[in-house]
Amino acid sequence: MEIQPLKSGGSRILACQHSFKKALVVHRQLIMSLSGGIFLAAGLLSDRAGEPGWATAAIVFYILSYAVGGFYKAKEGLEDLIQDRALNVEMLMILAALGAASIGYWSEGAILIFIFSLSGALETYTWQKSEKDLSSLVKLAPLEANRVTAGEELETVPVDDLLVGDRILIRSGERVPADGVVVRGSTSVDESAITGEPVPVDKDLKDEVYNGTMNGRGSIVVEVTKENANSLFQKMIGLVEQAKSSRPPAQQFIEKVEGPYVITVLIVVALMLVIPPLIFTVPFQETFYRAMVLLVVASPCAVVASVMPALLSAISNGARRGVLMKGGTYLEQLSKASAVALDKTGTITKGEPAVTDFCVVEKADSEGILKTVAAVEAQSNHPLARAITAFVKKQGISGSVDVESIEDVTGYGVKADIGTAQWKIGNLEMMTGCTETDDTTEEEPLPETIDNHRTAWQADGKTVVYVSKNGTIIASLAIKDEIRPEAKQLIDDLHDLGIKTIMITGDHESTAASIAAEAGLDDWVSQCLPERKVTEIDRLKEKYGSVVMVGDGINDAPAMAKADIGIAMGSGTDVAIDTADMVLMKSELEKISLSFKLSKRLNRIVAQNLIFSISVILILIAANFAQQLTLPLGVIGHEGSTILVILNGLRLLR
Repeated sequence: MEIQPLKSGGSRILACQHSFKKALVVHRQLIMSLSGGIFLAAGLLSDRAGEPGWATAAIVFYILSYAVGGFYKAKEGLEDLIQDRALNVEMLMILAALGAASIGYWSEGAILIFIFSLSGALETYTWQKSEKDLSSLVKLAPLEANRVTAGEELETVPVDDLLVGDRILIRSGERVPADGVVVRGSTSVDESAITGEPVPVDKDLKDEVYNGTMNGRGSIVVEVTKENANSLFQKMIGLVEQAKSSRPPAQQFIEKVEGPYVITVLIVVALMLVIPPLIFTVPFQETFYRAMVLLVVASPCAVVASVMPALLSAISNGARRGVLMKGGTYLEQLSKASAVALDKTGTITKGEPAVTDFCVVEKADSEGILKTVAAVEAQSNHPLARAITAFVKKQGISGSVDVESIEDVTGYGVKADIGTAQWKIGNLEMMTGCTETDDTTEEEPLPETIDNHRTAWQADGKTVVYVSKNGTIIASLAIKDEIRPEAKQLIDDLHDLGIKTIMITGDHESTAASIAAEAGLDDWVSQCLPERKVTEIDRLKEKYGSVVMVGDGINDAPAMAKADIGIAMGSGTDVAIDTADMVLMKSELEKISLSFKLSKRLNRIVAQNLIFSISVILILIAANFAQQLTLPLGVIGHEGSTILVILNGLRLLR
C-alpha cells in the first residue's frame, strides 16, 4: 500500500486552530480575572488592617487589580475606539472604575473591574460553547481515504483527490470519507453527525452513505458520487460557518444603536457632574459617585448579549439535528411565516415514481414504442425518465434504437429525432405545441382510448406522460409517486401552528387535486412551470404575507429564491441547495416542524432577554437617582443580568 502525502484537511486544521485559540483566550481571561480578584482581596484585607502603611499597600493592591483584571476589557475598548472610532460598553466600565478611584473609592472600582472581567470571561466561554458543535463537526471530516485501484490494490489518498467514480474501501470502525453508494458489502452506519439520530442505519448494495458518518460492523466498498468539496458534509460545514458569521436584524439594530447610546450616557453623566453642584449645591464628590454608578448601570451589556448567544445556540441545535441555516435571519423569521408552499415530487412524494399503466392506440406496435421511449429517456436523469426506463426494462424489452438528436424542454418533456420521424415524450402542453421552443403545428386531439385512460389515471393522482410520433399521439403512460407518510404529519403539524399549506406542481389539475386531498393540503396550484412558480409565490406573499417554499429540484430554485425563506431537501440538486436559505440534510420533512418550533423558542427567549435586561437597567437607574444604590450593588445587578441572559440563551442548545 502506497502512502500519499497529505494535501487536504485545510478546513479541519483551521477549525481546530480557531477552537484552540478560543480556548486559550478564555483561559487567559479567566486567569487574569481571578488574579485581579486575588489582588482585590489583598487590598480589602490591607484596608481592614487600619494602619497607615497598610493603607498604602491596599492602594497598590487595588492598582494591580485594576491593571491585571481590567487588561482584556480595556484592550477591547481601546481597539474599538482606535480602529472603528466607536465607543462601547467596555469604555463605560473603565471610565466608571477610574472615576471611582479618582475620588478615593478604590475598593468599589476594583470590585467593578473584577466582576466585569469575570463576566467577560464567562461570556467568552459561553460563545465558545455555542460554537463547539461546529468545531466538533469539522473534526469528524476524514482527511484520507483508501482508494481501490483497477488492480484491486489499495492506495491511501487525501479526500480532496477523490474523483466521482472512484471506489474506496471503508473498514469497520472507520469514518466514511466521501459521499457515495455501496457497491460491495453491507454494514450499519452511525449517521448522527448529520441527522442527530443515534440509531445506526443498515446499508446494503446501492444504498447511499455520507462523508463524516461512522461505519459500523462491516467493511464496504463505496463508489464516490460527489467530490469532497461538494459532499453533503462539507456543505453542512460551510452552511454552519456562514450562519455563525451572520447577524440577524435584532442584533444589527442593537449594534447600530450601541455607539449613540454610549455617547448619550456620557452626555448625561457630564450633565450630572455639572448641574447638581452648580444649581442644587450638592457636594461634588457625592454627585461624582452617582455619575460613576450611572456609568455602570446604564451600560447595555445585557441588552447586547440578549440575541447572539441565543441565536448561535439555536443554530448549533439545528445543525446537530440536520437542519442548516445560511444565516440567523432565516431562523428568526421562520416562525413569522403564514404559509408554506411545497413542491410535489421529491418533497410531498417520495421522489421514486413508478410506471403503473401503459396504453397504446389501436394497432400500434407497443413493444417498438416502448423500445424507442426507453432509448430517448435513457439519456435523461429526470425521475420520470428513470421510472420509464425501469418499467421498459422490467417488461423484458431489449434492443437498441439509434437516437440522432435530442432536446430537453424544461417543464414539458423531451423531443428526439429518430430516422425520419420526430418523437415527443412529455405532458399535454408538449403534445399540443404550447411550449416556447416548439414551433410545430398543433397535435391532433387525444385518441378516445388514451383520453378515457387519462381521466381515470388522473383521478387516482397519477401523472400522465404522452408519446407522439410526427404529431400523432400514439401512447401514454401513468406514473404514480407515493406520498411520504411524514408529509402528512408535517402538514398536520403546520396546521396546528396555524400555517396554510399549498402544493405547487407541474401536474395536471386532476392529479394535483387528488394528491392534495390525500396529503391534507389547504390548496394547490397545478400545471406550474418554473417561471409560473415564481409568480405563484408572489401571489401567495400578497395573500398571506411571509411565505416559505420547500423544494428539491432545479425548477424549484427560482421560487425558493423568491420566497421569504427557501428550504431545500438535502437529497435535492446542488442548485436548489445553493439557492435555499435552509437545508434539510437528510431530507426529513419532520425537521421542518422542528425548525418552526426552534424559531418560536428562539424568538421567545430573545424577547425574554430583552425585556429582562432593559427592565434591570431601568430599575438600577431609578435606584441610583433615588440614592439607594451603591457602586458594588450596581455592578452585581448589571453584570448579574448579563450572565443571566447569556445562560438563558444557552437553553437553546438543548
